[in-house]
Amino acid sequence: MKTRKVYLSRYRRKREKKTDYRRRLKLLKSGSPRLVVRPSTHIMSVQVIAYDQNGDRTLAEASSKELSKFGWKGDEDNVAASFLTGLLLARKVGEKGLKFEKLIPDLGMHAPHKGGKVFALLMGAAEGGLPVSMSEDVELDESALRMEPLAEYTRELKEKDPQGYSRRFSRYLARGLEPYDLPAHFDEVRKQLGGAVV
Repeated sequence: MKTRKVYLSRYRRKREKKTDYRRRLKLLKSGSPRLVVRPSTHIMSVQVIAYDQNGDRTLAEASSKELSKFGWKGDEDNVAASFLTGLLLARKVGEKGLKFEKLIPDLGMHAPHKGGKVFALLMGAAEGGLPVSMSEDVELDESALRMEPLAEYTRELKEKDPQGYSRRFSRYLARGLEPYDLPAHFDEVRKQLGGAVV
């Protein structure tokens, strides 16, 4: 008589590479709410989530899609938008009267890199007053946050190749924003969301 092989099925979310259960357990054991950052190809989204035995509870959330309500005319998936999304989340937390001693960043299966959008978002949340700790090694400088290198490049491109400039930055122009005005525009929205303008 043949014996049947028994296969243990892994958790679906682990199989789909959506959840690292070991890392999640460590985060839950901390007892602090999690700052869940989820980047996509088009937007940045972030949530403050608290563990509950009946299911996680979302206490506050923000998305870079909402930035247009505050006058943002730039893209929704760059470093500047990520920082502003963090500020927006902090603003929403304040409006709800929520207080936290500590928020643990939860980046899921995403592997962030130094100077990237994820850390820009965490910096925005911290500037807005949320207790997020992160190493200074991964923080971006003001020039990167304000997208000054891009602004400088676009100014030069407009002088050298006006048609190429109009073609490459048509989305910005359609929204009524000259790309070389990004730093000043970023400062305006940052101030409106309660951030510190340098």
